[in-house]
Amino acid sequence: MGNLEIRAAVADDLPAVVGMLADDPLGATRESPDDVGPYLTALERIKADPNQRLVVAVREGRVVGTLQLTIVPGLSRRGSTRSIIEGVRIHADERGTGLGTRLIEWAIDTSRREGCRLVQLTSDNTRTDAHRFYERLGFTASHLGFKLPL
Repeated sequence: MGNLEIRAAVADDLPAVVGMLADDPLGATRESPDDVGPYLTALERIKADPNQRLVVAVREGRVVGTLQLTIVPGLSRRGSTRSIIEGVRIHADERGTGLGTRLIEWAIDTSRREGCRLVQLTSDNTRTDAHRFYERLGFTASHLGFKLPL
């Protein structure tokens, strides 16, 4: 697992990141790897928000993983801050190498440093392999999530 860097994503990383987002049946229906414009706009918004971290995992100059971490101050749980992990993707030829674990550990460690008391994430109902992965890392399927497309 050596020679791995986890760093903030930059514009030049977007083709690789969007490619990973689109590299499964769900992502293929909602991502547009050939149109980088909306992703550049989103990256600028993320970079401007101090509560957002979009990171990439880079090995030998190649982007091989990504995730977004959001820090959310709140009132519940006695005013606890929580973090939300989203958009976790690992390049197909890196799956099973421990890279996903490293990225999630990075997110948990960063959350602790930010004073978070809870780390949460959602995963589509169809991603059963991902569910097993998150459970192995100590996450529990404790809530039912809902979404409303706008």
